[in-house]
Amino acid sequence: MTELSKSGAAVGEPTAASHAATAFLEVRDLKVHFPTDDGLVKSVDGLSFKLEKGKTLGIVGESGSGKSVTSLGIMGLHTAGQYGKRKARISGEIWLNGTELLSADPDHVRKLRGRDMAMIFQDPLSALHPYYTIGQQIVEAYRIHHNVDKKTARKRAVEMLDRVGIPQPDKRVDNYPHEFSGGMRQRAMIAMSLVNNPELLIADEPTTALDVTVQAQILDLIRDLQKEFGSAVIIITHDLGVVAELADDILVMYGGRCVERGPADKVFYEPRHPYTWGLLGSMPRLDREQQDRLIPVKGSPPSLINVPSGCAFNPRCPYADVPKDNLTRTVRPELTEVGSDHWAACHMTQEQRERIWTEEIAPKL
Repeated sequence: MTELSKSGAAVGEPTAASHAATAFLEVRDLKVHFPTDDGLVKSVDGLSFKLEKGKTLGIVGESGSGKSVTSLGIMGLHTAGQYGKRKARISGEIWLNGTELLSADPDHVRKLRGRDMAMIFQDPLSALHPYYTIGQQIVEAYRIHHNVDKKTARKRAVEMLDRVGIPQPDKRVDNYPHEFSGGMRQRAMIAMSLVNNPELLIADEPTTALDVTVQAQILDLIRDLQKEFGSAVIIITHDLGVVAELADDILVMYGGRCVERGPADKVFYEPRHPYTWGLLGSMPRLDREQQDRLIPVKGSPPSLINVPSGCAFNPRCPYADVPKDNLTRTVRPELTEVGSDHWAACHMTQEQRERIWTEEIAPKL
């Protein structure tokens, strides 16, 4: 990952206006704001990252940090709907395989959706239509992008249900969503998402409300299908255990912005942002005996209408007074390189962060 300027372009490189993206997926300075009667909700406020085919990016953070809004923005699902009488305000750039999506014709983005990029939604019972069978919905998703008859599309639907591990797929294809268990519905959702062999797959909380056994099966399934199709995958979750299983890189979001990103092993074993420390401290460990209680992140996530000045995490940060001149509360920190391909947005010096992590945080985890 290269350093990004405030505009989202890599430092020392031309801006997006003068060249197309080189990564398969590149998000540049994405902002998604929602006008409301109470004020402007800055759900995503300047997010940039890259993702190559065959790689998995894990986006983590608490509820309300902007994870799902980011995924819907990539899929082009914000501009289609209205929030009350006001549309979402979206700016920045989203490049998918050389095509800029935000400025593209909506009909073109609609053709890409489901074929070139697909999404596994958080709640399959809500995402699947209750009046149509699982098979009818997969058939429709396939036929809208392929000029085939219903018999051919049904055969493809049965094949995909079998591939995601649903027993007796030739019979279950005629079942309705309510006739499936939670894990089976999630598998059917994955089958529908992958029926057109998309090159980008976004999984939004794919294991929410599933028991640990089914959760492990779903994660294994996503991993195996990624190897088979060579897709780029984004896993959006608040569960660090999920991204530890799948992700090559991790992006930590807080208050609509990225506060840390880098290779998974670096973020897990050498984290450089106090919020990441808090997430790790609140995660149970099963690989060794837990001597103390879990350490929660104190306080609540910030209001995205009135984001705190300076570092958005400063009201909850136990180290907010470490930087001099009250920087934490007055100046918003930018992402800076803290290691090879590893970035963090914090006013503390590298030496201060390394000392705190080594002496205070790591021994307690």
